[in-house]
Amino acid sequence: MFTLLKQENHARRGRFETVHGTIETPVFMNVGTCAAIKGGISTMDLREVHCQVELSNTYHLHLRPGDGLIRDMGGIHKFFNWDRPVLTDSGGFQVFSLAQLRKISEEGVRFASHIDGARIFMGPEESMQIQSNLASTIAMAFDECIENPAPYDYVKKSCDRTARWLVRCKNELARLNSLPETINKNQMLFGINQGSTYADLRIEHMKKIAELDCDGYAIGGLAVGESAEEMYDTIEVVEPFMPVDKPRYLMGVGTPCNILEAVWRGVDFFDCVMPSRNARHGNIFTWHGKMNLLNEKYMRDPRPIDENCGCPACRHYSRSYIRHLFKAKEMLGMRLAVLHNLYFYNDLMQKIRDALDEGRYEEFYRKYRDILGERSAD
Repeated sequence: MFTLLKQENHARRGRFETVHGTIETPVFMNVGTCAAIKGGISTMDLREVHCQVELSNTYHLHLRPGDGLIRDMGGIHKFFNWDRPVLTDSGGFQVFSLAQLRKISEEGVRFASHIDGARIFMGPEESMQIQSNLASTIAMAFDECIENPAPYDYVKKSCDRTARWLVRCKNELARLNSLPETINKNQMLFGINQGSTYADLRIEHMKKIAELDCDGYAIGGLAVGESAEEMYDTIEVVEPFMPVDKPRYLMGVGTPCNILEAVWRGVDFFDCVMPSRNARHGNIFTWHGKMNLLNEKYMRDPRPIDENCGCPACRHYSRSYIRHLFKAKEMLGMRLAVLHNLYFYNDLMQKIRDALDEGRYEEFYRKYRDILGERSAD
């Protein structure tokens, strides 16, 4: 399913074949938690900004509108009119970050819904059943996401439990994929590496889950409190033990600079709410650095957000006009800004792939790793 086309140092150029289409890697997955990108972005818009993979969340869709309803509507692809790959997060991160009164056991987690306080149980089997109902292309294993820092002994026990949960996830998904009524009988499973920032636990856990031969592997539990350098160090520790012939996914990351650094260290898949969340507040990513469109200096600026950008906002509107929309609290301003940021992220990944294809990723990485993280002077 995954073909490693080219490698430059640790940076990888690959191709991942799925039942819903081919994914060219490295890739950024556009996050539509509740089967929609916040900011009024449709799946038609996602095609226009060159999105390859949409990501939705098991926890949120289970609570509302319900995975049973989505199954009855033909699965998530038909539900929101998208014919390209969809990855569903397992719900583990949300259970541990949003849920109230959670109680962890070997069986799974009992928790209270953040919406109405309803008592819910989710374990490996339940997570797989929900994701099978959603009929996503890629299902993520149910795991425990631990805050950083965390006590060593607790992290070790949690890693062992997460590894046991992965076995149950794999067995349950195999059972579900064999059922005649299952919508997507080719649903794939990615395992998740945990271990906080403890190198020995990360390595031990990665070795253990690599033996299970999942369709891909994620590095989880990062971007949750540790420094950027600790995150990069953790990737470097884990990467040598990740299967070469499977895609590698760094969950919940991140800034353009984070992506450049992680690709440099061998990561293939990314996702983050940052481009859409920042855009909704007027914070924009460009090829000359970060911008705050609300700044007064853009009041009379007739130029597009980024003169090197081909997104719908930059093709048709000025900085002055989009700033006016934000100030007037018109939703169009937010929508145009989100379209720009999503286009920028997808364009960044295309340029990374082009650089890898042409054997010049190191040059590209060194040129942009500082520019993209700085405040634009333009």
